[in-house]
Amino acid sequence: MTSKMKLLVAIALMMLLAGCFGSYYLVRDPASSKEYYTDDVDKAMSGGAIKFKDAKTGSVVTLQSSEVKSISKDEFNKATTPPAQ
Repeated sequence: MTSKMKLLVAIALMMLLAGCFGSYYLVRDPASSKEYYTDDVDKAMSGGAIKFKDAKTGSVVTLQSSEVKSISKDEFNKATTPPAQ
């Protein structure tokens, strides 16, 4: 196998693994101490702001200042699943 082919196979495997093992985040607004949960954070906004969809409410949120922490799928599901009645 050529080095170019090996690189393509490695990239394909990484993409496959990334799809199987999603990322989950706890996002905290330091100004209000409000916490949000999401599986995707857009950090490419100007001025350092981030934009994401809150898993609890479905609202799109933009924060100028934030703390982002990776969490497990179990933590994410526990925080975003409504309590049983």
